[in-house]
Amino acid sequence: MGTAQQVGSYRHIAPTIEILDCTLRDGEQTSGVSFMPHEKLMIARMLLQDIKVDRVEVASARVSEGERDAVKMICNYADRTGGIEKIEVLGFVDGNKSVDWIHDCGGRVINLLAKGSRKHCEQQLHKSIDEHADDILRVLDYVDKLGMQANIYLEDWSNGMKDSIDYVYQLMDRLNQAPIRRFMLPDTLGILNPLQCVEYMRKMLKRYPNKHFDFHAHNDYDLAVSNSLAAVLSGCRGLHVTVNGLGERCGNAPLASVQVILKDQFHANTNIDESRLNDVSRLVESYSGIAIASNQPIVGENVFTQVAGVHADGDNKDNLYCNDLVPERFGRKREYALGKNSGKANIAKNLEELGLELTPEQTKKVTQRITELGDKKELVTQEDLPFIVSDVLKHDVPEDKVKLLSYMVCTSYGLKPLASIKVEINGRQYEADSTGDGQYDAFMRALRKIYRENLNRTFPLLANYAVTIPPGGRTDALVQTVITWRSDDRVLKTKGLDADQTEAAIKATFKMLNIIEE
Repeated sequence: MGTAQQVGSYRHIAPTIEILDCTLRDGEQTSGVSFMPHEKLMIARMLLQDIKVDRVEVASARVSEGERDAVKMICNYADRTGGIEKIEVLGFVDGNKSVDWIHDCGGRVINLLAKGSRKHCEQQLHKSIDEHADDILRVLDYVDKLGMQANIYLEDWSNGMKDSIDYVYQLMDRLNQAPIRRFMLPDTLGILNPLQCVEYMRKMLKRYPNKHFDFHAHNDYDLAVSNSLAAVLSGCRGLHVTVNGLGERCGNAPLASVQVILKDQFHANTNIDESRLNDVSRLVESYSGIAIASNQPIVGENVFTQVAGVHADGDNKDNLYCNDLVPERFGRKREYALGKNSGKANIAKNLEELGLELTPEQTKKVTQRITELGDKKELVTQEDLPFIVSDVLKHDVPEDKVKLLSYMVCTSYGLKPLASIKVEINGRQYEADSTGDGQYDAFMRALRKIYRENLNRTFPLLANYAVTIPPGGRTDALVQTVITWRSDDRVLKTKGLDADQTEAAIKATFKMLNIIEE
């Protein structure tokens, strides 16, 4: 049951919506994405334990031995923690083969893929609707005998409703009394708009009022989130999502975006823990290799960054430029960009966070310098600010406590790169060498060895590494390397600029080490 909420000019009972995450099945159909079995387990654990999704679709049956290993690992974990019914696997109308595969892996829920449009049934399967329905019912009977649960996908349902609604109704009528827990309605080719979604979902619910319907959106027209909301407005009880919107072609409805629009725009109830949405997005970004766009709602790097100075000024005056999507809600914080549009308010916010106090005249000079750097397309981070202040105000810049005295990196065909380094830390010199998977990796391994073996200290974790190379193909162009570091609970971002990418990364690394020492 839900609670009464005011939406627009009417009251309604806010529904509780089930969330099925398909990242490990549909999301893995993103071009270039393939999760290792242990990566699937880590993602599934986080989704169930921390994010608290209701269900997770983890694989397709009979795909590979790697998929079998992953499903076994996840089912074993879920069985031990009492959540085996939350693990779902896509299966096919192939006699008993998919059911046996899932059952042997420890799975107890099959999401059976049936044909939701006449075109798919007749042109892909070359079967009549009665033949297809008979095949489905035989599979469902076998599922029931094994004590398993079944949900059913009506693949290409959206085109079925557009072009062959009689087919959809005939198939539903044949399956109406079958042991099916949920009917899952996919917009397989992402063709729907919200008005069509409302129309078709309402038709399904009017004809089959006692059935549980899920909606599965694709984003080909950038309407996956809007269509998901439209489905819920029409009485749908479950939504399918993926982390970061991963999925075939343009992807699926993103988990974070669907969650906030359900809560804020429709006041629906879900079990999702919003404070961990950013964490699971970063985990999936790391494992998938698909970078999150900096302006991706909720989880993008820059979505809680105010750039214009007037916005920072408004935040100082009763949060005039804030909405319900406050960063603290998602375990993040508001940031204020430094650049040519910053203005004094942005600079003041950053200075305040660093504990630096300047007079209005001094702040004006620092703002002018940052504006000049922005005109040159230089990236300015908060970590750069103390150095800019020292330079502008002609203070003595403190001497580096961590210095690179000399280093050598070499690489040869067929051999791992080798690095030999000599550094000075707080007046004492240290040397080390190491191999690595690349020149910078070899350098970092040698540096970490010094911190571990000579200083008995933990080296900050490299959280993100971004390289910007100007267009045009010049081999002597300056490379800008921006590295994000985590040290205890602190996050730092430092940059290095050089014609050599390894040298730029090393400069960024030593800037970080000196900030840590300070």
